[in-house]
Amino acid sequence: MHFLVRLTILPPIALVLSLWALPAAPTSPVAGAANGDPADPLRYGRRDDVMRFADEVAQRHNLDVAWVRAALERARFTPAVARLIMPAASGTAKNWAAYRSRFVEPIRIRAGLAFWRNHQRWLDAAEARFGVPPEVVVGIIGVESIFGQHTGTFRVIDALATLAFDFPTGRKDRTPFFRDELEAFLLMCHQGGQEPLAVKGSYAGAIGMPQFLPSSVNKYAVDFDGDGAIDLKDSPADVIGSVANYMAQFGWQRGMPTRFDVTPPSSTTERALLLVPDIVPSFSAQEMLQRGATLGSAGQTFDGKLALVELQNGDAAPSFVAGTPNFYAITRYNWSSYYALAVIELGEAIAQERARAAR
Repeated sequence: MHFLVRLTILPPIALVLSLWALPAAPTSPVAGAANGDPADPLRYGRRDDVMRFADEVAQRHNLDVAWVRAALERARFTPAVARLIMPAASGTAKNWAAYRSRFVEPIRIRAGLAFWRNHQRWLDAAEARFGVPPEVVVGIIGVESIFGQHTGTFRVIDALATLAFDFPTGRKDRTPFFRDELEAFLLMCHQGGQEPLAVKGSYAGAIGMPQFLPSSVNKYAVDFDGDGAIDLKDSPADVIGSVANYMAQFGWQRGMPTRFDVTPPSSTTERALLLVPDIVPSFSAQEMLQRGATLGSAGQTFDGKLALVELQNGDAAPSFVAGTPNFYAITRYNWSSYYALAVIELGEAIAQERARAAR
């Protein structure tokens, strides 16, 4: 089996990265590349730390060291990547209503209807195998890439090398994370016979319709159509199966709702106590009720743990949902309650339009 990730928005993974905090000083890509190609000062060339990394990767995975070195020698520092990875300006208020409007909107709903109609066979097969319903799979792909319309234009090796060797100051240093992803990318390309410089993706190195990082491609991508290759760019079957497999691996429970309506306690003390675990389901329905929260009948009878999830709306009152373990599972794709609810509500909007069209 091999990977056909000849892949080419800025994915919502940027929201994950925006949760990371403050600085660490990277080396200068130009000053550190004294032995590189003088005609291209942004090229990593034979920078000593990069070549040491290449040798270590080759040794760990029994790869041809010349192949690894050649790939990294041609990688280039990309200023746009360093700029885009930075968090939003301080003081920017979170706003669920504004965030939702970016994703639950006509373009994505229309594209989702077409995607569901054209690939219902694979969506049904994924639900049967992994237990993840079509609206969740469709919601994720729609939020991530508008069903393949925006999969990224950066060379993945450039994006990952920039973040692995020259992570910008001004936020928490994620150098180890991106070095791991760069290593996973090189392994992915070697196993799939791919040219590393040909693979395109996001500024954070995410790939294809589902915007998988390379480590996720290696761990969770599946050849769902059985053609002997995993293609996250041009095979909707593989994309659907891979997203469903990812969700199943991160705890998706068949048949469980994602959230319930909830009114938080009027007591600020009780509300604060329920908010302490954040998005981690930690309270039974009875415990939430005892602390003053109000749940509808479906929520009151839920036999499992719940989380009181707060979504801020700028200067307006916040929104709340009672998140189940399946809500939490969606946040493992992107560690954001805003992302999870956008996925859920986009999928539901597409399902509603689909039902309306069938009448």
